Amino acid sequence: MISTQDSEMLTKKGISEARVAEQLACFRDGFPFLRLSAAASLEKGILAPNSEEREAYLSAWDAYKADKGQGIMKFVPASGAASRMFKNLFEFLSAPYAEPRTEFEKAFFDGICRFAFYDDLDAACRRLSMKDIPTLLADGEYKAIAAALLEEGGLNYGALPKGLLKFHAYPEGARTPLEEHLSEGAMYAAGQGGRVSVHFTVSPEHRLLFEELTREKSGELGKRYGVDYTVSFSEQKPSTDTIAANMDNEPFRDTDGKLVFRPGGHGALIENLNDLDADIIFIKNVDNVVPDRLKADTVTYKKLIAGVLVTLRRQAFEYLELLDSGRYTHEEVMEVLQFLQKRLFCKNPEVKNLEDAELVIYLRGKLNRPMRVCGMVKNVGEPGGGPFLAYNSDGTISSQILESSQIDMDDPKKREMFERGTHFNPVDLVCATRDYKGRKFDLTKYVDKATGFISLKSKNGKDLKALELPGLWNGAMSDWNTVFVEVPLSTFNPVKTVNDLLREQHQ
Repeated sequence: MISTQDSEMLTKKGISEARVAEQLACFRDGFPFLRLSAAASLEKGILAPNSEEREAYLSAWDAYKADKGQGIMKFVPASGAASRMFKNLFEFLSAPYAEPRTEFEKAFFDGICRFAFYDDLDAACRRLSMKDIPTLLADGEYKAIAAALLEEGGLNYGALPKGLLKFHAYPEGARTPLEEHLSEGAMYAAGQGGRVSVHFTVSPEHRLLFEELTREKSGELGKRYGVDYTVSFSEQKPSTDTIAANMDNEPFRDTDGKLVFRPGGHGALIENLNDLDADIIFIKNVDNVVPDRLKADTVTYKKLIAGVLVTLRRQAFEYLELLDSGRYTHEEVMEVLQFLQKRLFCKNPEVKNLEDAELVIYLRGKLNRPMRVCGMVKNVGEPGGGPFLAYNSDGTISSQILESSQIDMDDPKKREMFERGTHFNPVDLVCATRDYKGRKFDLTKYVDKATGFISLKSKNGKDLKALELPGLWNGAMSDWNTVFVEVPLSTFNPVKTVNDLLREQHQ
């Protein structure tokens, strides 16, 4: 039952009662598993361009930038807090022992002088305890160092987003992921006149910090790389929050009787992506960055997958114009079908039964949609999604990035397909978001709403169910044309824990 108080809250958030009803139905009914055709592989569904093809794709991207480069943007989801990155150190702070015992704790303190934030941390320790880090280590005051790093009185790294933490040391000073993304953008996403557009999604409480750091660093980086930056920010919209449910699938209410809403996950950012005015958009996680000396592979393969995208899109546009003209032969229609099936990996077992006129309608519908090319690295046991060929609701089979929760692991064949997958999704995408007439696609129309996630959480000691919207690179892009390209593992260097910064790739 929706009360007057509930209605006021929904109006403020921009959420309709109908949407709340839809979400509660998701709790009751759950989400269906996706029907799989195969795990994508180099033999089926993943491209591995040879040296000649690589050169052609790299040239295609350079030509696009020279001709139409004003429509390029880099999109970085950067709103998540870094608290999980410091989980082990928070546990150390609350542990009953005073000196490091676990391998993680020992590695952190043994390597502490190698972190890019060492100087800042040392200054915080001297300010808080009147001792520098070497003295605190000698005195066995390890927790004072951890507290200075994590807590509000010190650097407050436990509450800041990853994008604002110092990751990499340079002779001229340490860099944050925000700065590394600006640096990357100059290397592969500079449009005409050296303009680099980068968009970060941020949390409201940290937006000013992001803006201040951008003002401080963008001019300096622009001079270094010979570019001009346009940096913009947005926040996850309140209208994308999802209602929480109790164990009976009824609306969860807090102690004051108010409805409880939770952020809808990164899938909510399809709304932010949809608001951008760009033609080609790169997407990459905020923590997957390396210092300049190691960026060569990243830059090369970012250009390569962008070259694949603009090459395929140009061909798709030519075919759409042909079909629009009405002046085509049966052989040309078959050529378009082969392109859809063999280059865009979208197949329909029923097309053999269609007349040319029906086939043209089908082809136009499948070609005229957003397109993305996704880099895929070889599977090294990382948790997360992978590339598959999956069935869609219309009976077609297309490339999809799937999470394990979308696959029926009780089915031995499906479990084997997932576990034996050869490649992993590192979130390395480049997207084309305009149609062949230059109009923006409404990206919200290409979301598969049946691909969300339900998880168990708690609030005030009570269990609740939380609903995550279809993931940004999963169900939120389900109905896009999707192509997978193999990229080297050297392009995937995420920072999941603080000790990852001690790896050679971040030194």
